[in-house]
Amino acid sequence: MSNVPRSRPVEARGGAASGPIHHALLLLLLCLLMLPVGAQAQGERDAEAIALLEALDVRAYADKARAIEAIVGSDDPRALDWLQALLDGRLQRTEAGRFVVVLDNRGRDWPVADALSGEALGEMSRRELDRIGINNALRNQLRSAIAVVDLYSPDLDLRRASAERLLGEVDADLAVPLATVIEAETDSGVRQRLVQALAIYRLEQGEVAAVADLEGSLHPRVRVALNGAANGDDPVLADAARHALNGIEQMLKLNRAAETLYFGLSLGSVLVLAAIGLAITFGVMGVINMAHGELIMLGAYTTWAMQQLLPGQPGLALLLAIPAGFLVAALAGVAIERGVIQFLKGRPLETLLATFGISLILQQLVRTVISPLNRTVVTPEWMSGSLAINDALSLTLNRLYVLGFALLVFAALMLIMRRSRLGLEVRAVTQNRAMARAMGIRATRVDILTFALGSGVAGLAGVALSQLTNVGPNLGQNYIIDSFMVVVFGGVGNLWGTLVAGLSLGVINQVLEPWAGAVLAKIIVLVFIILFIQKRPRGLFPQKGRAAEG
Repeated sequence: MSNVPRSRPVEARGGAASGPIHHALLLLLLCLLMLPVGAQAQGERDAEAIALLEALDVRAYADKARAIEAIVGSDDPRALDWLQALLDGRLQRTEAGRFVVVLDNRGRDWPVADALSGEALGEMSRRELDRIGINNALRNQLRSAIAVVDLYSPDLDLRRASAERLLGEVDADLAVPLATVIEAETDSGVRQRLVQALAIYRLEQGEVAAVADLEGSLHPRVRVALNGAANGDDPVLADAARHALNGIEQMLKLNRAAETLYFGLSLGSVLVLAAIGLAITFGVMGVINMAHGELIMLGAYTTWAMQQLLPGQPGLALLLAIPAGFLVAALAGVAIERGVIQFLKGRPLETLLATFGISLILQQLVRTVISPLNRTVVTPEWMSGSLAINDALSLTLNRLYVLGFALLVFAALMLIMRRSRLGLEVRAVTQNRAMARAMGIRATRVDILTFALGSGVAGLAGVALSQLTNVGPNLGQNYIIDSFMVVVFGGVGNLWGTLVAGLSLGVINQVLEPWAGAVLAKIIVLVFIILFIQKRPRGLFPQKGRAAEG
C-alpha cells in the first residue's frame, strides 16, 4: 500500500468554486444583453414623443389642433404636462431644436427643464428660446383636452377622478370629444359618470331627453342641474325635471334612513360592549359596580400606551392593545373584587357606594400619573375613511370595525358561556348559588373569574371607544348610566337581552336626537325604560331559576 496521499485532480478542485462564478457571469451577460433592449424601447418612446411635439411646432393652427388631438390620444404620461405648458406659453424650443418647458418666466434668464425627461437644464436667455404660439381657438381646445386627457389613462382611479371633476364643467368644446370618450370607455362606473356630465350640459341647453340620463342619480351636482331646469321657463323640461327630482327625493329619504340606522347600530354596538361585561357581573354576583366605567377607561388608556410604545405603527399597536386592554382591565377587576367587593356581599347599597369611591380614585389616579387632559389615539390607515355605497350614503370604516368587533366579542362570550366549564358554572351560580355550592362548585372562584371576565370585556370596550373619541379620565362616566339601562332593559344577566337592548337603544337615540336634541332624547329613552320596567320588571329576556324568583 502506498503512503503517498491521494489528491483530487486540479479540475475537480476548481469546479466547486467555478459554479457560482459561472452563474454570476451568466447573470452579468444577461443584464448586458437586456440593456440595449431597454435603451431601444426608451429610445422609441422618446422618438414618438419628439414626433408629437414637432407636430405642434408648425405655422398652421389647424395642424396644431390635430397635433393636440394626437397628444391627447397618445396615452403618454407626460401629455398632461405638455398640454398645460403649451396653454401657459411655457412649451418652447431651443435654437438647437430641443423641446423644453420653462419653469419660471420671470426675469431676463429663465430656468428650463427638458420636455422629455424633466431634467433641469439650468437657465437660458429668452433670445435662445422660441415659443410655440397658439390662438384663442386652440386655448379653448387645450382647456377641453386637459379636462379629458386623464380619461385616456390606463389607470382606472385616474379616470374615475377625472370623470368626477367633469360633472357640471362640460361646455360646447368639450361635448364632442367627451362623446367619443364615452364610446371607448370600458368601465361602467366611469362611463355612467361621463354620461351624467354630458347630460348636465345637454340639460342646460334645453334637451328634455337629457333628463332620462340623470334620473336616479344622487349626486349633488345632478340635483343642482335638475333644480335649475325645474325652475326654468320651458314647461316641458320643467315637468320632466320635477318628476326626476321627486324620484331622487324618495331615494334620498331611504338613504337617510339607512344612514340613521347605521349610526344607531354603531352607537348601539358601543353600548353593547360597555354593558355586556356589566351584565355578566351584575347577573352572577348581583353587584352594582359603579367603577365599571373606569375599567372601560383603563382599556382606552392601554390603547394609548401601546401607541406610545410603538410610535409610527398605530395598526400593530391597536391589535396588541386588544389582549393588553383585556388583561389590564381584568387584573384591575380582580383587585377590586378581592380588595372590596368580597367583603360586601349581600349589601348592595354599600357595594354601590364603595365602587363609586373606587371610580373616583381611579379617575384621580389617571389624572395624577398621566394627565388630566384628553389623549388622542391615532386611527390606523385601514380604519380611516369611509365605504361609499352611493353618492348619498357612505359608511365610516372606524364605526364599521367597532360594530364588527362588538359582534365578535359577543359571539366569543356566547361560546364561553355555552361551551366551556366556566360558562356552565356561571350559569349554575346565576340560577341558584346555594344549589351550585351543594353540587361542589366553588362559588368564590366563579365570582373571581366572572368579575375578571366582565372587567376584561369592559377593557375591550375601551379599546374600541379609543377609535371613536378622545381618551380622558371621564371617558367611562359617559357610558355607565347607559350601560345600566341596557342591562335592566334587556334582562339582568342575559347576553342576548344585552345585545338586543343595546342595539335598540342606540337606534332609538339616533332617531330621536335630530328633532329632540341629545339631552331630551336621553330623557325620553329613560322615561320609556321606566315605563317598560313597570310592565316587565325582568326586562326583555327575564332570567330563569330560583334566584330570579326570589
